[in-house]
Amino acid sequence: MRALVYVGEEQLDFREVMDPIVNSDEQLIKVDSAGICGSDMHAFLGHDERRPAPLILGHEASGIILGGDRDGERVTINPLVTCKNCQACKAGRENICPNRQIISMAPREGTFAEMVSVPETNLVKVPSHVSLDKAALTEPLAVSWHAARLALEALHPSMDRNVLIVGGGAIGLASALAFKAMEIENIIIVEPNSIRRKYLNDQCNVIAFEKVDQFFSIVVDAVGFRQTRELASAKVSPGGVITHIGLGEDTGGIDVRRITLQEINFIGTYTYTAGDFKNTAQAIFDGRLGPLDWIERRPLSEGNRAFREIREGKIASPKILLSPND
Repeated sequence: MRALVYVGEEQLDFREVMDPIVNSDEQLIKVDSAGICGSDMHAFLGHDERRPAPLILGHEASGIILGGDRDGERVTINPLVTCKNCQACKAGRENICPNRQIISMAPREGTFAEMVSVPETNLVKVPSHVSLDKAALTEPLAVSWHAARLALEALHPSMDRNVLIVGGGAIGLASALAFKAMEIENIIIVEPNSIRRKYLNDQCNVIAFEKVDQFFSIVVDAVGFRQTRELASAKVSPGGVITHIGLGEDTGGIDVRRITLQEINFIGTYTYTAGDFKNTAQAIFDGRLGPLDWIERRPLSEGNRAFREIREGKIASPKILLSPND
């Protein structure tokens, strides 16, 4: 099969590779759409030791089952593979399973390929009225759904329900959509890239960093750099909640003194539970997350160019989907 293979820092090779090996508890999926995630970009830049070259990246995907009793079924893929036997899994917190694996992290190859092998329990059936492009957004939307749920659960009921989201990429926009689906209306996204701000203004209220002039009971850092953590620490209300999703860089930016003196909850959020993934998929199917028309679809063969344009800040749309079939 053909695949886009990460072969070294800032190097992707579109080439022939071996077809996936399908274990007894897995299904072979013909990939239709696979989104480029920020974590794929970290790997592309050589910043993720969990994704050593050579490796097929990609974990936000949808496709069609090939063979078996479910042949032809349209599905979206939960890429988080867990043991199902540990304390975390039994408690419904599969995302912190100590034995977890993720498709696109060694040893599991990713979805920037014509086919991928996936455990059957990680597949969610997609109804016929939902496009596979939209279904491929389940994974990034589930990340944000999980973060929004945790933030609202942690917020004291006496506080106003207003939200600042730092970062207007797919995770930031998805966070806004998740909060809206959870009946939160007062939401602002802060985004430094003027090209993206202009694109997103049709979707949400988007402003530049320097325009943030109030406090918010919930701040979502969907980027995870020193500068974005500084903003989150400065603009969260006393007694409020910071949910930290982004993994841009490891250290810096957190005002520990203010977080302590103002009793601010700081929550690290990682991926999603199986329940969050299924609930997000259903919200997509029901139309509760909006039209989801902020995507750009490109052939997998043009993946190298797409990665470079994202890095150079030339892409307005929050999500590029690569398709092996185009």
